Amino acid sequence: MKTILSIDMEMNIPFHDVDSMGITWHGNYLRYFEVARCKLLDKLGYNYRQMQASGFAWPIVDVQVKYVKSSTFDQSVTVRASIVEWENRLKITYQIIDTQTGTRITKGYTIQAAVNINTKELCFVTPEVFQNKIRPLLVSSDVTN
Repeated sequence: MKTILSIDMEMNIPFHDVDSMGITWHGNYLRYFEVARCKLLDKLGYNYRQMQASGFAWPIVDVQVKYVKSSTFDQSVTVRASIVEWENRLKITYQIIDTQTGTRITKGYTIQAAVNINTKELCFVTPEVFQNKIRPLLVSSDVTN
C-alpha cells in the first residue's frame, strides 16, 4: 500500500498503562493509535472538529491489531500512523516501534467511513471536503516519486 501522508509520534509508556507484570495492557495500543490518528488528521487539516463542522462523522467501522512484542513501563516508542486509502473509506495503518532498537512491537489499522450527520446515511464515496484536503498531497507525491 502506498502511503499518502504519515506522522511519527514519540512517547514513553506511562506507568498507568501497564499491568502488574509491567507489560502494557493490550487495550492501550488502540488509544496510542487514536492519539497518532488525531495528530495525522491535524496534519491533513481535517481533524474531528473540522469533520463535524463540515457535516460528517467518521466512525471506526473496522480495526485490526497484531501484537508482535510487548512494551513496558517507561519504554520509548514511536507510533507511526499513515493514510493508505481514502477514496471510499479512510484506512490508516499503524506501527508501534521501539524507538531505540527499531524493533516493531505492534501493527494494525483502522477503517473509518463517512456518515452524513444530518441524514445518518453512510457515504459510499469520500465527501468532497475530504477529497479537497487529500488531492494536493497526491499531486505532490506524484512529482517526488
